[in-house]
Amino acid sequence: MSYSMSRASLPALKTSLGVLSSLLDKAAAFCATKKIEDATLLQLRLAPDMFAFVRQVQIATDHAKNGASRLAGVEPPRYDDTETSLAQLKTRVDATINYLETLDPKAIDASEDREIVFAMGPNAKGRMKGDAYLAQYLLPNFYFHLTAAYAILRHNGVEIGKRDFLGAIPLEPVS
Repeated sequence: MSYSMSRASLPALKTSLGVLSSLLDKAAAFCATKKIEDATLLQLRLAPDMFAFVRQVQIATDHAKNGASRLAGVEPPRYDDTETSLAQLKTRVDATINYLETLDPKAIDASEDREIVFAMGPNAKGRMKGDAYLAQYLLPNFYFHLTAAYAILRHNGVEIGKRDFLGAIPLEPVS
């Protein structure tokens, strides 16, 4: 089986969103143990000019659903960005994973040479062929916000490490 746009996008996005869901579980356990309100953790950030944790999660899910939708040539669902708890963020992440399951891999595969138009801020639009959009815009932006969310949790004491970020890696026994 050849490598395709859907194989390069959907498994990576779904696996990493699963990782984000697990990170939210660990954050919730941390808050419960330390008697910290969710709202406090949601507003933490790495630097004053960076988005808070809640926004990093929202943007990561937006990149996953909006980017994959653009590749599939369909309109993505809209999220209201009103989450105020870790449980609500987890629901958003899980909804995004479920949405990605509905996308047609063949439609995504057909996007390789199709022009993808996307917003780049309030006043500009980007234009790229599907393969460049996936490799140079969608995945880097998605991973940036996923990494920022991970780093905020790690920096603030949630006990997570590299394996938590990578998720389950299928291993084969060594002979």
